[in-house]
Amino acid sequence: MELPANLINLVVDRGQILHSDMFAGIDHPKFFVIIGVSENEIAGFFYINSQINKSVIRKPEQVDMQYLLLSKDYAFLDHDSYICATNVLTISKRQITESIIAKHTKVIGTLKDNHLNELLDKVRSSRLFSPFVKRTYFY
Repeated sequence: MELPANLINLVVDRGQILHSDMFAGIDHPKFFVIIGVSENEIAGFFYINSQINKSVIRKPEQVDMQYLLLSKDYAFLDHDSYICATNVLTISKRQITESIIAKHTKVIGTLKDNHLNELLDKVRSSRLFSPFVKRTYFY
């Protein structure tokens, strides 16, 4: 099915929060936030986790990239959670849109502007990301 570009662009945009069961190797649906969209129609995103991942705890640079989301700010959260901004995962815009049409993915909401700006400031200044990744997804 050919999806109109305007539909794809409405669904896949920076700051959008989605919930999906489309991720291989993960046995439960995940919340994730789109952090950037490149010209190649690839969306860069970060997972939202209930806790800071144990593999990150001993790595100060990665702990610093856990962005706290308070449940009082986001109705979809049952408890405070963290955006894990340690590496950018990518997926095609088309795949996200098709997953929404197939009801495997749901658009939940959007990061508040101040949270998105704080997160972008963090990732832009982090040494975890290459200049290429920063240019592609964070500006």
